[in-house]
Amino acid sequence: MARPKPRLFEKLLIANRGEIALRVIRAARELGIPTVAIHSTADADSLHVRLADESICVGPASVQQSYLNVPSIMSAAEVIGADAIHPGYGFLSENASFAGVCETCGIAFIGPTAANIRLLGNKIEARAAARRAGMPLLPGSDGALENPRQAAKLVQEIGLPVILKAAAGGGGRGMKIIRDTQNLERALEAAASEAAASFGDGSLFLERYIDEPHHIEIQVVADQHGNAVHLGERECSVQRRHQKLIEESPSPALDDGLRQRMGQAAVRLLESVGYRSLGTVEMLLDDQGCFYFMEVNTRIQVEHPVTEAVTGIDLVQLQLRLAAGEKLPFAQDAVRLRGHAIECRVMAEDPNNFAPSPGTITAYHEPGGFGVRVDSAVCEHFKVLPAYDSLLAKLIARGETRPQAIARMQRALHEYIIEGVRTTIPFHQRALDSKLFASGDYNTTFVQKLRESEAKANGKKQASAADAQ
Repeated sequence: MARPKPRLFEKLLIANRGEIALRVIRAARELGIPTVAIHSTADADSLHVRLADESICVGPASVQQSYLNVPSIMSAAEVIGADAIHPGYGFLSENASFAGVCETCGIAFIGPTAANIRLLGNKIEARAAARRAGMPLLPGSDGALENPRQAAKLVQEIGLPVILKAAAGGGGRGMKIIRDTQNLERALEAAASEAAASFGDGSLFLERYIDEPHHIEIQVVADQHGNAVHLGERECSVQRRHQKLIEESPSPALDDGLRQRMGQAAVRLLESVGYRSLGTVEMLLDDQGCFYFMEVNTRIQVEHPVTEAVTGIDLVQLQLRLAAGEKLPFAQDAVRLRGHAIECRVMAEDPNNFAPSPGTITAYHEPGGFGVRVDSAVCEHFKVLPAYDSLLAKLIARGETRPQAIARMQRALHEYIIEGVRTTIPFHQRALDSKLFASGDYNTTFVQKLRESEAKANGKKQASAADAQ
């Protein structure tokens, strides 16, 4: 009688909440790995807590006292007997100290090494690593800016516009676009102050700013045995305040040749730093077809389902296998992108100005049907709390072609019912209905241009109504 195959891990603690915690539970269950959900007191009745094999409270509603409380989480792991921790995205997922604590305690961190995170989490160090790997960079500072005089000299050399970025930053915090040198010193002070408040590090760097780029990210996977491949790209240019709203794969802006060059550059960068696990290399693509390094995300991305939809690869299960020391089960030439996928992030926000909309969901119905996937931990009577991120669900539609994927997403958005809080569903409907999105010829100015076209159309309607009176 054959012996049962040993588990990858004996028990997996999930250091997160909401839809990503549920996503990890599902992936682990298929692999036969028992799961433990941590939760705050506010999340005691949440879906991820109910569906995990075990659960443990790590603190009150405040994220600082619960989901960011490293001593409490590590104590929970010890009490529950976990030999692995999946950080999801956000919270502690890119915290090198947390990954290091896991390593010291002999607990597998489902992600790259602490050294990987420390190097690539600092944008100045990551930029230097990209330069060494031969990746194209936008002209800018080689290190942290030391004073306004140095910044002014760089601006004179590079030319306007430029952008200030926080070395330890993310999510648009500590970021300022400079179009006039008269505002440079004030912008430096404001950006440094915001960076220090958000990340505990006020260091800034500066680079040339591209006005209307495509935001493209390349998904790379690497094992502990020196193998690395890319899984194509995601187009992430539909954004508000540097936060993504709609993603798709493949990008309508790339052809096969450009896709191969960008993918190879991303793999070369992560190989050069001895990276392992999943990683996303983010780049800017200008209107001349030139791409430039932006940053590396050392975690699973919110938008990973669109890559799963076009590759057929379960990225979370792959994360777990790589963390257990397995080799990549495929080579680069085996990766094929099939069809087209789009993801809409459904947020509890006003669809016009994206202001948060906390409250209680009074009615909830998810769309379904062929080619539609919903990643969510929301249900009727779910409380949307201001203490946490406003993401309610990720709606993913796949089609054999881009037009089919768009039509399927439009149908799914029409079916989605969420009452009790305002959501971004109406925005997504307008975006998917727009000629600009349908053309595929859009960039990071999409939201602004959509608003401008809607304002113009509304102005014409009002003028026609006035003429008719």
